[in-house]
Amino acid sequence: MKACYPGTFDPITLGHLDIIERAAAIFDELDVLLMVNPRKKCLFDAETRKKMIEVSLASKGCSNVNVIIGEGLTVDFAAKTGSKAIVRGIRAVTDYEYELQQATANLMLDSDIETMFLIAKPEYSFLSSSVVKEIALNDGDISKMVPKEVVQPVMDAIHERYDLLKG
Repeated sequence: MKACYPGTFDPITLGHLDIIERAAAIFDELDVLLMVNPRKKCLFDAETRKKMIEVSLASKGCSNVNVIIGEGLTVDFAAKTGSKAIVRGIRAVTDYEYELQQATANLMLDSDIETMFLIAKPEYSFLSSSVVKEIALNDGDISKMVPKEVVQPVMDAIHERYDLLKG
């Protein structure tokens, strides 16, 4: 069975990577759907984020994982690519409430696609791309939050953007 794991991954975190690896072990094929959302201001463009995910996965042995850039409704993109399930990570109760709404809406739009929740490992339960960016902005150590291949690009991009804002 094929599934997809959608997100903006700006940047990919170790929590995202953990969900990808666990989902890849469950499903025959997993598409990481890097969704482009014009309402979200991203630090990296879609192609850069895609490369960051691919580089992060290179040493993980996940040969059944594809990284695809998409836009629009996730459930429509999932159907178009042949996914039978949408994988979502849950860190806390607040995630569950939001994800339940999304899963219910997706089920109404396409009853053939299920949503499966994977619970975050405790060490990643606080982790989000926003947290990583905030820590990086304040010169904190993000090396235990993102794949090692992503640390320097995040720090460089944060400082480049911050320096531009400072003038």
